[in-house]
Amino acid sequence: MTIEFREETAGQLDGLSAIAPGGAVIGVIGESDSGSSDLLALAAHKGSALVLGGDDIARLDPIQRADLSRQLANLRRAGEVAFLASHEEEALRLFSDEIWWLHEGRIAAKGDPAEVLSKYRRHIAKRLRTLGSSITQQLAPSMRRGDGRARIVSLQTLGAAGESTMVWTSGEMVSVRTAVRFEASVEDPVIGIMIRTRIGMEVYGTNTELENLKIGPCAAGEVYQVTFSFRCDLCPQEYSLTVASHDPDGVWHDWLEDAIAFSVQDSRYTAGVANLRATATCCRV
Repeated sequence: MTIEFREETAGQLDGLSAIAPGGAVIGVIGESDSGSSDLLALAAHKGSALVLGGDDIARLDPIQRADLSRQLANLRRAGEVAFLASHEEEALRLFSDEIWWLHEGRIAAKGDPAEVLSKYRRHIAKRLRTLGSSITQQLAPSMRRGDGRARIVSLQTLGAAGESTMVWTSGEMVSVRTAVRFEASVEDPVIGIMIRTRIGMEVYGTNTELENLKIGPCAAGEVYQVTFSFRCDLCPQEYSLTVASHDPDGVWHDWLEDAIAFSVQDSRYTAGVANLRATATCCRV
């Protein structure tokens, strides 16, 4: 049974038109103002054999998900149409034959799950980047220690254009910039950073000594700004940034553990921490 939507305007839907073919499972994805819940209600009214929202899918345990997979297979064979809305991309990829991406009450893209989800991720990454650029980063370390001869006064994560942002895109050239005010004279200060995952795994660290950048001697009252630049070859997830000023022998002036948080986004799913950007080839042997 085919289900047709023709210039539908209901709730947040704004002139939505689309056709769901018989025997298909339609996955629906979109932000909170996309109108996805209105689409599900309309689909149920038009005779969809099964309608599930994001909360319904999220509550399913592994056994219930297996049962859902069998139920959807039966509906396909019977020529029925099912609609599943979720923010879980893996669930949509697993269950759906076609995905409709709703944006502001209209269909932004529909078709192959992998292609539509890739477009949706790029859209979300851009929105998160815009949001991240509008938020002022505040130092909020989980722990602060040191003898007080220097003080970290600012720490920023910067995008490729030099703009302050809490969201990096995997693969772009980025920077970490920190400013240190010296409260006493320091002969040979070392400024360093450490990136960690949300669970505390060390990802990457460096400092001015390792990068052959000599700063001192520094007098009391002087402020120095140090910028570390690198390619963000990190996988999408949440990270924290630790920053410190210390002597070459490791005596801390000021150490800010997990001083700020930032995230990395990408248009595709990548597991792990290091984004190695592999390519795949195949041949018959």
